[in-house]
This record gives sequence, structure tokens and C-alpha cells, in this order.
Amino acid sequence: MASKEGPVCQIFSFQDWKASPDPIFELPAQYLTPTPSPIVIDNGSFQTRAGWAAPGAELDPPRLLFKSVAARSRGAARSETQIGNDIPNLEPLRWLLKSQFDRNVVVNFEIQELIFDYVFTHLGITSEGSVDHPIVLTEAPCNPLHCRQMMSELLFECYSVPYVSYGVDSLYSFYHNNNQRKLQSPHTGIVLSSGYHCSHILPVINGRLDAVNCKRVNVAGSQAASYLQRLLQLKYPGHLAAITLSRMEELLHEHSYTAVDYHEELEKWRSPEFYEREVHRMQLPFSSKVPGGCVSVEERQERRAQQLRRLQEINARRREEKLQQDQERLDRLLAVQELLEDGLLDQFHKSLVELNMDSAEELQSYINKLQLAVEQGRQKLLHSDGAEGKAEVSELEQPMDETDGVALMDSDFPEDSLPEKPANVVQPVFNMAEYHQLFVGTERLRCPEILFQPSLTGEEQMGLMETLQYVLARYTPEQQEALVSNVFLTGGNMQYPGMKERVERELLAMRPFQSQFKVTMASCPALDAWHGARGWALEHPPGAGSEGWISRQDYEEKGGEYLSEHCASNAFVPMKIAKPARPAEPSVTMQASTEAPAAITMVTSDPTPSSSSASAVADVTMVTT
Repeated sequence: MASKEGPVCQIFSFQDWKASPDPIFELPAQYLTPTPSPIVIDNGSFQTRAGWAAPGAELDPPRLLFKSVAARSRGAARSETQIGNDIPNLEPLRWLLKSQFDRNVVVNFEIQELIFDYVFTHLGITSEGSVDHPIVLTEAPCNPLHCRQMMSELLFECYSVPYVSYGVDSLYSFYHNNNQRKLQSPHTGIVLSSGYHCSHILPVINGRLDAVNCKRVNVAGSQAASYLQRLLQLKYPGHLAAITLSRMEELLHEHSYTAVDYHEELEKWRSPEFYEREVHRMQLPFSSKVPGGCVSVEERQERRAQQLRRLQEINARRREEKLQQDQERLDRLLAVQELLEDGLLDQFHKSLVELNMDSAEELQSYINKLQLAVEQGRQKLLHSDGAEGKAEVSELEQPMDETDGVALMDSDFPEDSLPEKPANVVQPVFNMAEYHQLFVGTERLRCPEILFQPSLTGEEQMGLMETLQYVLARYTPEQQEALVSNVFLTGGNMQYPGMKERVERELLAMRPFQSQFKVTMASCPALDAWHGARGWALEHPPGAGSEGWISRQDYEEKGGEYLSEHCASNAFVPMKIAKPARPAEPSVTMQASTEAPAAITMVTSDPTPSSSSASAVADVTMVTT
């Protein structure tokens, strides 16, 4: 009969990937003729991906792929800024890292300009003062008009690009995968996107984004990494420096998964056999530092004696300093009192004011107190001994190197009375190998779970599926059927194993009995946005009046916030600028000042309607009180 084998331990090592600098590519001649090829930039809050949209290279990956961060010391020159893969290890420079994003919206355009410089330089563009290639750029869903205006100003004014097209990264991924599946356009569905800083619910009806019903959840990959770091630092306080944010991101990408039923999965982890089989032991680099638990009794007592002597010296020095300060203040007060005895009343009262005292009696009271304090200080210096030093250890605020309990010693127990353990007591065996391992158990599923239950991290907001239910409730039953027939998952934070099954289970509980739905995962959730943008650029070449492209002339005539809509873009809602109110008649003004508030009507101008929305602008009435 075969013997029953125990569970095999799963031990892993951190990869600690080091980034290598990107090469500077040469610009191929076929990307310039007959017309310049578009440059596709997926401007993500975690990673930037850039490459060419050229015929014949549909299967090529993006040329550049780097972290969307820049590191520059205070006062350093612009040329000394490190971008993306120029930083081999992010952790030593974590405090210097800056991003162009606030959550998923670009707000720091100085850093964005540095990112563009990095992209254009490494793609081999050497033209002075301009970039002669059209740009396809991703932006956030429902991107603020001011942010798009600043981005267009940067591209048209600083780089003099001929054309720009803006689109939403998750909609490009939706467009790319629908084309791969040969679905008939226009497409209808609902996109669940989760990136680094936030997640989105994006309903798409007849090939256009329904921006009114889009919703954002402020929980995504960065919150999961921070949550995992906090859990492991609380679990292993001796390895705080080794539990870095970069390693936590590696744990999320390589070792975490989404539970189909969260509570049922947690119950499985209660079993010791299941725990030993599923726990991932992350091996840390060996450190020669001996942990405090394996110090012998003799060494511990010697450390206590050394710390006690050091603390006694600190006590004595502090008492001397305090005695000197009290003596100097006492001498000053006695000098003021001598002015009164010598009859110099004017100088005496002036000195009292400087001392913030009101009378000679108050001065005498302070002198008596200081004389008593000086006398007691001298007595303590003369009669100080070891027991007195131990009694005052608890009053000190000096930090200690070792937590051996010196600060909790009682003065009634002298040093020699410390009980020694008998030699025959069995000491627990310290496992040095396990000390340098992180046991990642339930953390593997608890961190991805915050996408569905943000309350685990203290966030007071709905989870992803609850938000999806709220969005679906805003449509008619027929529209809901059409939307759930194509539920699409994309984004780097959707790559956990079990994510698709979890969404299907949540939808099954959410939808009516025997209703139909279909959930599809992007073929490559992290890169499909770039591939979709490149495919769109190849199918829609830039030109005057082309759908989705903004020319230099459009920018100058319609403003920087203008957006040419297409199947993967935001909906353009132009700004409505109010005309100044007409001055009121004098008679009306006098009547308003004496009887009632005047009603001032402001009529907004009716801007030129866009392709997506042509609605009349209502009058806005403001009543002054």
C-alpha cells in the first residue's frame, strides 16, 4: 500500500525585475512615405505604450512600454530627469517619483511633456521643432474639457502635430475584440474596465458611448497593492523594509486570484491541509541579522546592564543641565531683588515687566521655589545611586535599540535578582529559513476582493458589480438585455484568475430568472487598448474632415477642448459660455432697493451643435437677494 504523502510546500522567490533602458530606434523610411504613419500612444496611469500604426505590422507589439513615472531631484536640470525604464529600481527613488496623473486624469502637463519627449526621441523622430506624424492618444472616460484643452495645446503648439485623435482606452479594447470576434457593427454592450487607479462601467449603445450613465469606482490595482502591503507589514513587522510596493504588485500579478464565492473560499482556508497546500511562501533574501528571539539569557542580561548604565548617565547629565538652568534663573531673580533693596525702583519695575511679574511678592515666591528646586537638585546629585537611576528609567523619552523591557523594570527589583532559566528547560527551536519567508495565504484572495467590496479597505462606495446593477437599472428591460448580451472585461486589474467566473456568478444572481447574458474577457487585457487604437488608425486614415481626427485648423477654429467623435471616443459636450447680463434700468434698480430683490436674466449663447448633440440652451435666471 502506498504511503500517504504530506502536502508539498510551494516556495517562490521574488523576481525583483530591473528595468533596462529603452533603445533609440531608427525611423524606417516606409513610415514617412507616401504619408507619415500615425503614432499610437496608450497614455495609461500605470504604463505608457507607444508604437507605430503602419500597414504590414498589425501583429507587432508596441515599440515602447514603460512605467508612467518621472524622477527628478529638487533643483535638478530638465535633462537630468529619469523617465520610465531609465529608472532600474523604483524603490530607492519612490519618494522622488512623479506622475502626470491625478487618479486617471492628466493634470501635470510638465511631466506629460517629458513623457512625450521620451516617446518621440526613442521612436527615432529627429525633426527639429515639430512632429510630422498624426497622434492617436488615449484619455480618461468623460475627460474634463480643460484637460483635453491643455493636451491639445501641448500637442499642437509645442510639437506642431498635423492631426490628433482622442479615444478611451477600454473602448479601443472593446472595438478590437469585437472585430476579432466578427461581431456586426454598430456594437452594443457594457464594458467593465479596471486599471491602476480606478475602475469604470461604460455602457455602449449602437457603437457610441452613453456618457450620461458612465460610472467610476475609485478602487483598482494601486489600492489592492497598498492593501496587500499593509496586511503583510502588520503580519511581519520584522520585514518592513523587504515588503515594498513593487513586490506587492508582483504578488498581485503572479500569485493572487479572485474567489468565485468569497466566503466559501475563506472557509476552505480554515482547513490546515488546504492551507499547507495553497499557501505561497515567498522567500526573502537571507540576512545575517540575528532576530531577538534567539539571544541567550546571559547576553540579554549583559544588554540590560549596558542599557541601564547608559540611562543612568543620561539621567545624571539631564539633572546637571536642569540644575544649571535653575541656578542661572535664580541668580537673575536675586539680581532684580537687589535693585529693590538698593532703592532703584524704576529699574526694578522695568525688570518685573520683562519677567512678566506684577509685584515684589510674586518675585519672592518664585525665588523661594527656585531655591528649593536648586537645593533638591544638589541633594539628588550627591545621593544618586543605581536604584534611583532605575526608578527614573520610566520617565525618560530616550528611544532604545532593543526591546528587552528595560523601560518596564521596577526599582524594587535589583539587577542581580533577575531569575535565570534552568539549564534543563527545552528552548523552542528557531527556524531561520521560515523567518526569511512570507506566508501569503488568504491575502491572495482578500486583495482582489476589494474590487467587489471596497469596504474592506474602509472605502464608503459601491463595488464594481453593485455599480453595474445601478447602471443597468437606468435602462429599459429591452436595453438591459442588449447590454448584458455583451459584457466585456478589460484592463490590467482584470487579469486575476477567476475574474470572469466571478462576474458571471454575480450577474446570475443579479439578472431575472432564466435571462441570458454573456461575459467576455479581452484577449490581452493590458495591451488590447493599444492594439485597438492602432487598428482604428489603420482603418481611418487621417485627413481633412475625417471622422475622429482633429486638424490644426479645427484646433484653431473650435478651441482646444474640441473632440471629433468616433466609435471609441468620448461624447463631446461643448462648453456653454454665458453672455454678460444687461445693466438694469435706474427705475428698476431703485424699486429693487426699496421693495423687493430684482430678477436679472442671463441668456446663454447657443453654440454650434456638434454631431452627437444639438440641443437648445435654456435661459438661466439668477435672483439676487
